[in-house]
Amino acid sequence: MATRFFVTVCLLPGRAKLVHADFSLLARAFNGARRLHPFYLTAWVFLPEHWHAICAPVYPVTISQVVKSVKLSSMTAIRRRRAVPGELWQSRFFDRALRTVTEYAEKVEYIHMNPVRAGLVRRPQDWRWSSANEYSGMSAESQNQLCGLTIDRLRIPSDLNTRI
Repeated sequence: MATRFFVTVCLLPGRAKLVHADFSLLARAFNGARRLHPFYLTAWVFLPEHWHAICAPVYPVTISQVVKSVKLSSMTAIRRRRAVPGELWQSRFFDRALRTVTEYAEKVEYIHMNPVRAGLVRRPQDWRWSSANEYSGMSAESQNQLCGLTIDRLRIPSDLNTRI
């Protein structure tokens, strides 16, 4: 199995916060990137100033190629929608290779709790732009209708200390 990466991408300072229409374009950018540069997407959340995802690029694709593809495609679409020029995302991104089941589970919880901690919703499932609903039992079809982006369902060992 490919290495799983926890990724964070932030807006440039001074850029208008992302809104629901932007999140929809970001979801499309993820789907397009998946076709161009195969990778597994196992958890994600879009927020007004940043997004997080757990991605596992399929060899020989790299995490840098995945993120670059998502950032470029989403930037182009969002700039077109907003009718504004210039960069959208910070040039760098944060990534961390997840090595154990415990680390993976912690990052999934962190991702899903982000909208709650930000005061956007009371429960993770109330935030439309997240994989929390699929983790809570929503079907991929329903999730796709809700926001246009679904996760890849991969088996994770039950032993929390297992290396992945």
